[in-house]
Amino acid sequence: MMSRKTSLFTLIKELLSYDDERFLECAYYTILGRKPDRGGMCTYMKRIREGVSKKNIILILAKSPEGKSSGVSAFALEMTLIALMIMNWPVLGSLLKMLWRQIPTATIPDFFDPIWYLQEYPDVAKAHMAPYYHYVNYGMNEGRCPAFDSDWYLSEYPDVVGSGYKPRDHYNKYGRAQRRYPWFGADWYSRENPDVAASGMDAIAHYVQVGRKERRQPAYCAHNDYRKWVAMFDTLSSEMRTAMHERSRRFTLKPLISILMPVRDINVVRLKETLNSITTQIYERWELCVDQEMNSDNLTRCILERHALEDRRVKINFCKPSGCMAAAKNRALELATGDWIAVLEPDYLLAESALYWIVDAINRVPNICMIYSDEDKINDSGIRSKPYFKCDWNLDLFYSHDMFSSTGVYLSHLVKKASGFRGDLDGSENYDLALRCIELINQNQVHHISRVLYHCRTNAENALTPDTVRYSRELTGIRSLNEHFMRLGVKAKAEAAPHGYRVRYSLPSQLPLVSLIIPTRNGLSLLRKCVESITERTDYKPFEILIVDNGSNDPEALLYLKSVSSMQGIRVIRDNRAFNYSALNNAAVKLARGTIVGLINNDVEVINPDWLSEMVSIALRPEVAAVGARLWYPDGTLQHGGIILGRGAAWHAHRNVAKGDPGYMARATLVQSFSAVTGACLIVRKAVYEELGGLNEADLQVTFNDVDFCIRSLKAGYLNIWTPYAELYHHESATRGSDDAPAKQVRARRELNYMQTRWAREFIYDPAYSPNLTNESEDFSLAWPPRSEKVAV
Repeated sequence: MMSRKTSLFTLIKELLSYDDERFLECAYYTILGRKPDRGGMCTYMKRIREGVSKKNIILILAKSPEGKSSGVSAFALEMTLIALMIMNWPVLGSLLKMLWRQIPTATIPDFFDPIWYLQEYPDVAKAHMAPYYHYVNYGMNEGRCPAFDSDWYLSEYPDVVGSGYKPRDHYNKYGRAQRRYPWFGADWYSRENPDVAASGMDAIAHYVQVGRKERRQPAYCAHNDYRKWVAMFDTLSSEMRTAMHERSRRFTLKPLISILMPVRDINVVRLKETLNSITTQIYERWELCVDQEMNSDNLTRCILERHALEDRRVKINFCKPSGCMAAAKNRALELATGDWIAVLEPDYLLAESALYWIVDAINRVPNICMIYSDEDKINDSGIRSKPYFKCDWNLDLFYSHDMFSSTGVYLSHLVKKASGFRGDLDGSENYDLALRCIELINQNQVHHISRVLYHCRTNAENALTPDTVRYSRELTGIRSLNEHFMRLGVKAKAEAAPHGYRVRYSLPSQLPLVSLIIPTRNGLSLLRKCVESITERTDYKPFEILIVDNGSNDPEALLYLKSVSSMQGIRVIRDNRAFNYSALNNAAVKLARGTIVGLINNDVEVINPDWLSEMVSIALRPEVAAVGARLWYPDGTLQHGGIILGRGAAWHAHRNVAKGDPGYMARATLVQSFSAVTGACLIVRKAVYEELGGLNEADLQVTFNDVDFCIRSLKAGYLNIWTPYAELYHHESATRGSDDAPAKQVRARRELNYMQTRWAREFIYDPAYSPNLTNESEDFSLAWPPRSEKVAV
């Protein structure tokens, strides 16, 4: 970073080069550290027109109380300005002019917008740096956005077109908070994704055809700067390394970990790096069990034999070519004598601390039988990217995609009891093994380590895996799931989905009656749309609708309620108590005739006909309590993708992502369990609802009653499942309104305080989320810092 004196010279020279209005705006950001206000701009523009120089304006701002508190030195600025005045002196001035000429002239190109840059990157303004100088010397290399790109924004986010906002206004009002990208950084994209150059495609073309589907970042994003995150939070210092070595020697349990690694055709450089990642482990009680086909090149064999000679912990089995990966792993398994089994694919690298954290978990958590961790990608230059920060064990998410096998570690006797790897499921042999192992243990015996312990190679060869191979893996994965359900006696069938698998649970031959409860007060247009969408678009039968009229007084609404009350399958219940959402639903559930009840807001609208079939099929599972739907705002952005607990409250996962965006690791498209789902569309068995005591009508009359209900269901041993295959529109709070009135604010604060007190522990850590992901927004971006335990030194 440049010196303070050079920084001020550069800042002043660049500020003075701007026209009056741009000068003032930039001065506000770089000197006061904030966005200019209209009153201040008018005042200072008037003074400039009256003849006050820009240099004096800089001093006025710097000497103001706000300027002094911002950290900028008025004295240093004044000295710099005096130096500018001295330049007019004959001798000393010529020397200063030579220094001044060394400061680059701020000729701002058309593509650069300094106001945008300072607004978008507050760290630049906070450092009191000239925006264009920062961009040229730092920002360009980091991939920062030099100006807002309206054309890109409209093409990337089609919902903006119909929003009524200009692209820049939409970004300022919504997009920035939603973490949308204001431009496409072609150079950054190519640099971060080496496979783009290998593909021969233009960067933007690659993003449109490939990157967007894979949810790659189109441009640099400060809050998702994973390289910086790794440097700050996932790089061991020498003190950490020493402390971990010492602690590993003091572990009470020091199990031997057998690492299985089948070796086929592999780049020898990468093989050496993989072997080195094993031999340099902090925890040293391991053995490497290698199975190598004898048709591999001689150099590969020599490398392996040398490692075996140098380290007795390396065992090698040379075999005839079989072409079956499962058979190779079974042969490696025969070499294993360890207490635990880890499977390491040849394209993976172990983090230096991987085995340390595995053994740490074995010592800390009793009775665990299976362990998995987070993972990321690594290229041939050692640059890490695309982390998958996983949640704790989530059976339904595991059924939707294999979140375990690539980083799985098993108790040795469990693998042997499950009879090892199946050769007839080659390609999904790891997934199948995990499925068979979880059948033999309790779900709480699967443990997650929220640290990146494995790095998967990312390169052009991996990216170009033939479609036939992918299809074969997909088929064997589906077969693994279906055979798993058959062994368990679960009537379900797996099928392929765009980002994994979809499991359809069978409905009984005698379909249960579902009672859909819709509290309302007036709001005729919304209620009519809600009821008609249910009656006309729902293919599940039988169901009944209970409309709870909470004091409607609009004549047209009353007339509508009277008319629908005579319709078959619809009942209108008059309940004139003061609005208490929990009490209204509790009273209606008592009157419900169905064995399944649905809490339905009057401002939702059905999209897909099988929404109720999907939700009921999941709700009938004995281990499930609440089932939630995927709810969309009318503009096509996501409103509800499950509820996550954190930051002392509860928030909607992936809120505001556009249709077609699969979300973080496709979690916006996969069936999974969450700590809670929204009561705007919630299906539950009536017996479970009554067992849990219904909604809390005493303490949570309006807000958080659904979250509280779901947390209580977790405590009772149930799961809460969110499915993306039940889709409805949601005009959120359209009839209740927002909590902006003073009385409503008091009530909302009281209910929040109740939740923060009653569920204080649950609001700190959510097992359906990761401590490495932020609690500050709903987009699954990185946490700065992560909330995981630090290494004691």
